Amino acid sequence: MAQEKKNTPACFVSQVDLQLTDKLRQDLIDQGFTLTQPPYTLFSAQKQGVSCTLYTSGKLTVQGKGKEEFITFYLEPEILHSVAYSYPETQVEIYAHIGIDEAGKGDFFGPLCIAGVYASEEQIKELLKIGVKDSKNLNDRVILTLAQKIKQICPHSIVKISPKRYNEMYATFRNLNRLLGWGHATAITELVTKTQCTQVVIDQFASENVVIDAMKKKGVEITLVQKHKAESDPVVAAASILARATFVLGIDQLSQEFGMTLPKGASSLVVKAGRSFVNKCGKDALGSVAKLHFKTTNEVLYDQESSS
Repeated sequence: MAQEKKNTPACFVSQVDLQLTDKLRQDLIDQGFTLTQPPYTLFSAQKQGVSCTLYTSGKLTVQGKGKEEFITFYLEPEILHSVAYSYPETQVEIYAHIGIDEAGKGDFFGPLCIAGVYASEEQIKELLKIGVKDSKNLNDRVILTLAQKIKQICPHSIVKISPKRYNEMYATFRNLNRLLGWGHATAITELVTKTQCTQVVIDQFASENVVIDAMKKKGVEITLVQKHKAESDPVVAAASILARATFVLGIDQLSQEFGMTLPKGASSLVVKAGRSFVNKCGKDALGSVAKLHFKTTNEVLYDQESSS
């Protein structure tokens, strides 16, 4: 279930074209809603987590803990044809460009994944219709579903750096931002080659020169826009979904390969899992599943050293 938006009213209110009444009614029935007809309404529909009522005036109200997912993934693309709820503070710029984002850089276990998406004006509209938004506001189930749709709609590029390869590269770069710059430049170069588009938007993770310098090494010139919270751009949001989906699948694959659950993040739960991993597979195997420059490594290995 998508998380409830902060600082939004408990009840969402919008105006609906009454010519869509039959479609809305049938769609709600198909989604498992139970319909009644209180006075002054065309119908009222309820299911667990969501309640919506369409009045004879065309006013539609939606409330309940599950209203965000219902509005974002059904109501906006199918009925309202608007993203005013999903992007309340952002003026979505509809122009052809490349968006880049990454996942896994703050996770001790699992790969580092950088993804790029190119979208034309029409493709951006398609991304909005399917409910693309910042992956941090979506659960993994939704992310994996959206990732498949994005791949069908847009040219894309994915750079997946396994933990073993990550540790080798970090030993060379000695700096996470330079490593990220290389990953961004690699994804950008592939998409520029595919699409001939040189307009690129990325999230600001370091000095702009980090990516520019990495692009110069590849001999590719671009117009780069680097900004805070770039995931408000739907193309960057699409890239964030592809990167997150690749990370989720990657950490799940490692969990299956080594026969134990490798949790996300870098919490005390991760430290506990790291110690269990070392007990099972040995200290030398840790670099096959984890990013060793994290301070978490010392916390994991301290327990092993102090008990030996």
